[in-house]
Amino acid sequence: MRSVTKKRGTAFAIDLAISTAVTFGVEKLLRKKVKSDVIHALITPTVVMWSLEYVQLKNCGSTFGYQVLGLTLEKEEGGRPTSRQIVKRMAYRDFISSLDYLKDRKGFQLEEGALMPHDRYSGTIVNETGCTSKCGK
Repeated sequence: MRSVTKKRGTAFAIDLAISTAVTFGVEKLLRKKVKSDVIHALITPTVVMWSLEYVQLKNCGSTFGYQVLGLTLEKEEGGRPTSRQIVKRMAYRDFISSLDYLKDRKGFQLEEGALMPHDRYSGTIVNETGCTSKCGK
């Protein structure tokens, strides 16, 4: 597995851990108002994860996990991704990307792991910055 791919996986695990902690708090608040277990099992975690990821990518161009590992998400032309690109990337990654992996494991990642199917679909690329500061400062 390539270096950037490993970093991306670790960054996703960090972001998932943070999202899970926030989800537990949100679920505790919603438990009294919403009785449906389907909402708590499927909808709440997805909404929390996407919300946290969207806000971080929109404001900083990277999530907390990406910042820790010195990665940044950019448009293919350079610069921060647009709102549309961020949403397309998250939706493709969470719903369709698994099928791409099953169809073509060897072609799943390109450019040393910087470009995956959800990046190609949304027109983004992950770059190593070597810097682990927050929001590129």
